[in-house]
Amino acid sequence: MTNKIFYLSTCDTCKRILKEVQPDESILLQDIKKSHITAEELDHIHKLVGGSYEDLMNKRARIYKSEGLKDQNLTEDEIRTWILMEYSMLKRPLAIIDEEVFAGNSKSTVADLKTKLSK
Repeated sequence: MTNKIFYLSTCDTCKRILKEVQPDESILLQDIKKSHITAEELDHIHKLVGGSYEDLMNKRARIYKSEGLKDQNLTEDEIRTWILMEYSMLKRPLAIIDEEVFAGNSKSTVADLKTKLSK
């Protein structure tokens, strides 16, 4: 997979993080609202993280709360379906750099991504 950062152009946090990490032109930026993540991309990232789709799910999304998903015991397949169906359910920003995944906006994740991009 190409080095890529999935982000949301309307998200102030994503914009701030992109400004902070300063990806160069070799990193493809994909606005997930305009160009949703594909099933192939999501499945590849899932394999890279070696965990679960839940690790890639944005539990702060409005739809997560409004649909009562936090009160359900979702299966891996259900989580995958939600992420593919609703772009806001993907944890973001989500970067794949040299087959290494950086998901979310925690300070440590952003610092790790910044370090990786500065090499």
